[in-house]
Amino acid sequence: MGYILSQKGAEQMFRKWTEKYEIFAPKLMEGEGCFSDTDIIRYGKVTSPEEIEWNRKSDYSFKEVLLAINETLFYFTEDQTTVPKGPEKDILIFLRSCDLHAVRRLDEIYLRNGFEDFYYARVRERARFVLMGCQETCASGFCVSMGTNRAEDYDVYMKPEGDKFLLDVRCGGLAADVTGGKVCEVTPDFVTENREKVALPRNLSNETYKKEIWEEYGSRCIGCGRCNFVCPTCTCFTMQDIFYKDNPKVGERRRVWASCQVDGYTDIAGGHGFRQKQGDRMRFKVMHKIYDFEKRFGYPMCVGCGRCDDICPEYISYSNCVNRLAKEEQEA
Repeated sequence: MGYILSQKGAEQMFRKWTEKYEIFAPKLMEGEGCFSDTDIIRYGKVTSPEEIEWNRKSDYSFKEVLLAINETLFYFTEDQTTVPKGPEKDILIFLRSCDLHAVRRLDEIYLRNGFEDFYYARVRERARFVLMGCQETCASGFCVSMGTNRAEDYDVYMKPEGDKFLLDVRCGGLAADVTGGKVCEVTPDFVTENREKVALPRNLSNETYKKEIWEEYGSRCIGCGRCNFVCPTCTCFTMQDIFYKDNPKVGERRRVWASCQVDGYTDIAGGHGFRQKQGDRMRFKVMHKIYDFEKRFGYPMCVGCGRCDDICPEYISYSNCVNRLAKEEQEA
């Protein structure tokens, strides 16, 4: 059901939500960017709609809400293990259409990939999603090309409109917290055209792995892994056992974000490693997004948010790489 809420009404609604939910949304974090005196937009807890960055795409995705950057899986002693408690409250996440489609990708990997990940599942089952509309395209996004510019499986749609807020509420539990609003028809804003356009290659094969394009891109890549960390669908992690100094037989095991682009990611017992060259790592990332994942689940892994292009210090464009693969395929 659609509503128009005043600023005061929206604040009252948020106060009710914060009693039941931990609310996460993109926030402008001043002075916390990669360089001195630069800002960054990333996800954090909010208690008011005034704290939310409504107009610009977040530099980092919502992913760190569902998948903690550094997560303790269990604590151990010599003879027992203890699993830490999950979230105490339900979770409300504000995100855009492309990121809402990314949730489906994460669900495929962690819930429907032959097993169910216990740690992801217990957070995911408590999550609700508030869609933020896009009145115009961002500079680097290509969500229209990926078919992720529109989303229907949201719990609430919310949009600031002057000194008021428009809502489309589909979750009964959240609708109960909307009071004093005027009932009306509300339609989410979705972009219909991007500045950046991507044509996916449709006849990829094992021969694609031998193309010279990978060496070309690999010669520029410095293996920092930033593209993986901002991506809403990258899920690579590593495991760490932390032993306490006061008792080295006691500690904790952690799951920590990792990147397929960095040195050491593919190292195994005996000192062996795979994909030692940066070009091989670039090939693995791109082909996994548009070929391997689609063969398994029926649709591409990439949602076209464009964050990887924005964050790369070497100005390597994933979207241009995909377009080149499609062009070479067409010419062949």
